[in-house]
Amino acid sequence: MPTRHPSAASDVIVVGAGMIGAACAYYAARAGLSVTVLDRGPVAGGTTGAGEGNLLVSDKEAGPELDLALLSNRLWLELPLPLRTEAEFEPKGGLVVASDETRLDALRRFAKGQQASGVDTREIPGDRLHDLEPHLAEGLAGAFHYPQDAQVQPALAASHLLRASGAELRLGEEVTALLTGADGEVRGVRTATGLRLHAPRVVNAAGSWGGALARLAGTELPVLPRRGFVLVTEPLPHLVRHKVYAADYVADVASDSAALQTSAVVEGTPAGPVLIGASRERVGFDRTPSTEALRRLAVGAARLFPVLADVRVMRTYAGFRPYLPDHLPAIGPDPRAPGLLHACGHEGAGIGLAPATGLLISRFLTGAAPGLDTRPFRPERFSPEFLGETA
Repeated sequence: MPTRHPSAASDVIVVGAGMIGAACAYYAARAGLSVTVLDRGPVAGGTTGAGEGNLLVSDKEAGPELDLALLSNRLWLELPLPLRTEAEFEPKGGLVVASDETRLDALRRFAKGQQASGVDTREIPGDRLHDLEPHLAEGLAGAFHYPQDAQVQPALAASHLLRASGAELRLGEEVTALLTGADGEVRGVRTATGLRLHAPRVVNAAGSWGGALARLAGTELPVLPRRGFVLVTEPLPHLVRHKVYAADYVADVASDSAALQTSAVVEGTPAGPVLIGASRERVGFDRTPSTEALRRLAVGAARLFPVLADVRVMRTYAGFRPYLPDHLPAIGPDPRAPGLLHACGHEGAGIGLAPATGLLISRFLTGAAPGLDTRPFRPERFSPEFLGETA
């Protein structure tokens, strides 16, 4: 366990009050550490508040991110029942739909690799799809059902997890500098209001702005924002039972393209509105509504669920997913900036991966064994030295 500096306000400072920051605070506090969480805005004011609350294993191929998702899946179920209830945790399961045999064959290969890693997935023939989703379009080739997929209300999940952590919460405090010790190690933060907080460890949970925070420490983390839109319909009866998406979504998640990509993702909510996604494009931090993106989302949803064609869309919102070039988050200490740990770059999977991320960060903070191979998530993996290049 880290030794607290005499002037330290807490054992660890977490920068970012979204879902990742909340999970880091929660698990650090459970490990016996005192925690301060800062954010320049409100709780869940960034990527978290603009998310759909997906807790997915279905869209992740066998590998390190799936391992992280499976750990998170277990941790979500281990959270106290009142906390899950407050977060509107709903273990609804996912349904990945193929429009033709070619896409269905691709899903079979994808699912086979996942099953070897411990994912529960079952093929559903086309003529049985309406048993799971009565309002799905006719003529679909088949689907794969993922019982482990779930959903939460992301802003509620973050706020209740923060409350349960007992962390000191300071909102409206933008970090403008990192404080350093005699040997250059990170030892706290300074904010735009002049607040100086000291701690022997600082966690970068700043999401899409994680690269900017890394630069304050004199290091680089190539986090880029990837914009996405969501449509929110009027309240409806319980039309969509699962998280339902087209097979193309899996390829879009793994794509490196900066151009606009859309694939139909449809799910109901306990409150009644249906959420429709998903779009992805890299346009910096531009929040300008894209008519083309919104049109594609509406058309794609109606193809999957024709009943939605005449439903009113009440609002839309945009968010920025923190994208790293290899589609894996950065989790752990940064050897280039001692005292700084990163927990960002989860792209669109941060809500689902948050518990595992928070647990790993707590273990790094206390010196405990991670219990998972964390080498694929090393923050320094993009540096020239790590790549064996000449700086």
